[in-house]
Amino acid sequence: MRGAVLYAPGDIRVEHRPDPAIIEPTDAIIRLSATCICGSDLWPYRGVEKHDGPAPMGHEYVGVVEEVGGQVATIKPGQFVVGSFFASDNTCEICRSGYQSSCVHRVPMGAIGTQAQLARVPLADGTLVATPEPPRADLVPSLLAASDVLGTGWFGAVAAAVGPGKTVAVVGDGAVGLCAVLAAKRLGAERIIAMSRHAPRQELAREFGATDIVTERGDEGVTAIKDMTGGLGAHSVIEAVGTQESMTQAIRSTRPGGHVGYVGVAHGVELPGDELFFSHVHLHGGPAPVRQYLPELIGLIWNRDIDPGRVFDLTLPLDQSAEGYKAMDERRAIKVLLSP
Repeated sequence: MRGAVLYAPGDIRVEHRPDPAIIEPTDAIIRLSATCICGSDLWPYRGVEKHDGPAPMGHEYVGVVEEVGGQVATIKPGQFVVGSFFASDNTCEICRSGYQSSCVHRVPMGAIGTQAQLARVPLADGTLVATPEPPRADLVPSLLAASDVLGTGWFGAVAAAVGPGKTVAVVGDGAVGLCAVLAAKRLGAERIIAMSRHAPRQELAREFGATDIVTERGDEGVTAIKDMTGGLGAHSVIEAVGTQESMTQAIRSTRPGGHVGYVGVAHGVELPGDELFFSHVHLHGGPAPVRQYLPELIGLIWNRDIDPGRVFDLTLPLDQSAEGYKAMDERRAIKVLLSP
């Protein structure tokens, strides 16, 4: 099969890799219908996050099941399935509490690599969710979004305690931040403030449900949020970047008693204990338990209640993965869909 491999920062190659095979009786093999590049893939691509190259890339995926192991009971060949970026058994005590991304048997799909034509999915019964029938082609991008960015944005909104009557601010205008806007709208937020400097992303944020746009960052961004909320700050703030600046901005934009849901993959973030102590701000987040939300999100997509696939503004064949990485790195694309 063909698959994307990162050799060194900025060096993505698509090359022949061994076809995956069943290793454990709980495995499934899927033929990918679509995969994509994640904002978190840019950390090793930029050299910020170390990696042991050559390393397979990708952790978002949808496709058709080709083969299952002998202990797989609920997933069958021929089904179209959506999976999450951590494989999980969905039966352990942690999974049952709703945190499948911390499953005691979890397997990171990024270590397997799904920017490819085929992928092995461990713990198939607990990880994969089948659609009612093979989807129409126009639904595939949205189902792919559910594999990570939609579920991550949704978790960010839940962690930030978004609900009716609340003012929500979203720090970050990438695919996760935009999906967090969509989630906040679905969860009933009264006012949704998207923080963005980029006109196309602002436009999509408004179409997803944003009522206001703030272009300022850092202390100026915090001041803008405070000015819009009577000096108090937002009830709920979703942090979807993962930098020191974005986390500080999120915390300082939140009113006392408010909630921050942080889902940006943190790099170099340090939290000042004294500031947190006096802020009375709740913090919750981490790797999104996407598997918890997949049945609901697939249902919303299937019924065409939401269209998160619009975050994909560039589609390329798998063999052009390097151009896709470059486009996202240069912010010429929000999110790149790769067609195997």
